Amino acid sequence: MSKQIGVLRLGITILASAAFVATWSSGFLVPALAADASPLTLLVWRFVPLAVVLIVIVLATGAARGVPPADVRRQALIGVFAQFGYCAAVYAAVAAGVATGTTALIDAVQPLVVAMLVGPLLGLRVRAAQWAGLVLGAIGVLLVVQSQLGGSDAPPAAYLLPALAMACLIVGTFLQRRSSVHTGVLLTLTIHVTVTAVALLLIAVFAGALVPPASVSFWVAAAFSAAFPTLAAYGLYWWLLRRVGITALNALLFLVAPATAAAGALLLGEQLTAVTLAGFVLCGAGVGVVLASESRASRPGDPPALRQPTTSDEPATSRS
Repeated sequence: MSKQIGVLRLGITILASAAFVATWSSGFLVPALAADASPLTLLVWRFVPLAVVLIVIVLATGAARGVPPADVRRQALIGVFAQFGYCAAVYAAVAAGVATGTTALIDAVQPLVVAMLVGPLLGLRVRAAQWAGLVLGAIGVLLVVQSQLGGSDAPPAAYLLPALAMACLIVGTFLQRRSSVHTGVLLTLTIHVTVTAVALLLIAVFAGALVPPASVSFWVAAAFSAAFPTLAAYGLYWWLLRRVGITALNALLFLVAPATAAAGALLLGEQLTAVTLAGFVLCGAGVGVVLASESRASRPGDPPALRQPTTSDEPATSRS
C-alpha cells in the first residue's frame, strides 16, 4: 500500500511540475500578445479583479482565521518581491523589446544563483550531481535563445530588467524559505496578489494608465493572465517549493526558457533553429539529473518534502 501511495504522490508531483512549467511560461507571452494596451494597464487589470475574488474566498472560507498579523506582514513583504517586482520587471522587459525567450533565458539563470546561495543563506548542501545538472541546464538555456539576442531591437539597458525580475523572485523565495509562517497556499496567494494589486493601482493612477481599452482581446488577456500565470503558476510554485524543495523547483525553471521559446516561435514568429532544439535537449537532461539526484536522496516511499534534513534542501526549522 505504501508503494502505491508513493507512486501516486510521484505522479501528482510530475503532473504539477508539468503544469507549473506550462503556466509559468505563459506569463512571458501575455504582454507580447496583448499589444493594444500598456503593460502597466494590463498588469493592473490582471491583479485587481483577482485580488477582490481571492479576498472574498478567504473571508468566506475563514482561511485567515487565527493567522497572526506578523505572518500576514511577512507574506506581504515576500509578495512585494516575488510577485510585484517579478511581474513588473518581466512586463517592462517585453515592452522594451526583449524577446520572450531571451527574457525567460535570463530568468532561467536563477537556479545557478540559488544553488550558490543555499549554502551561505540556508546552511544547505548542493550535491555534485545537482551542480552538474544545473550547469548542463544552463548551457542548454544559452543555446535556446542564442539566435534571438542578435535579432532584438531592445536597448542594452533593457536586458537588466529580466535580471531584476530574477533577483526579485530569488529574494522572495529565500524570504519564504527562511520564515516560519503558516499561511497556506490560498492565503499566501491572496496576500501576494492583494499587495501587488494595491501597488500597481497606485502607480497606474499616478501614471495615467488606469483606464483599460474596450477591446475584447485586452480582457481575454487580462483574464488569462489572472487565471494561469498568476493563480495557477504562483500557486504551484509555492506548493512545489514545499513538496520538492528549492533546488529541484529551480531546476524546473530551466524548462521555462525552452517552453517559452517554442511558444514564441509558434505564436509570435520568433526564430527557432536547430541550435534551439539542441538546447531543449540539454535543458531536459539537466533537469533530469537534478531531479534524479533529489529522488536518490529521499527515503523510499517518501515524497522529497519528507526527506531527512541532512540531505534535504529544506531545513526542518524552516518548514511551513
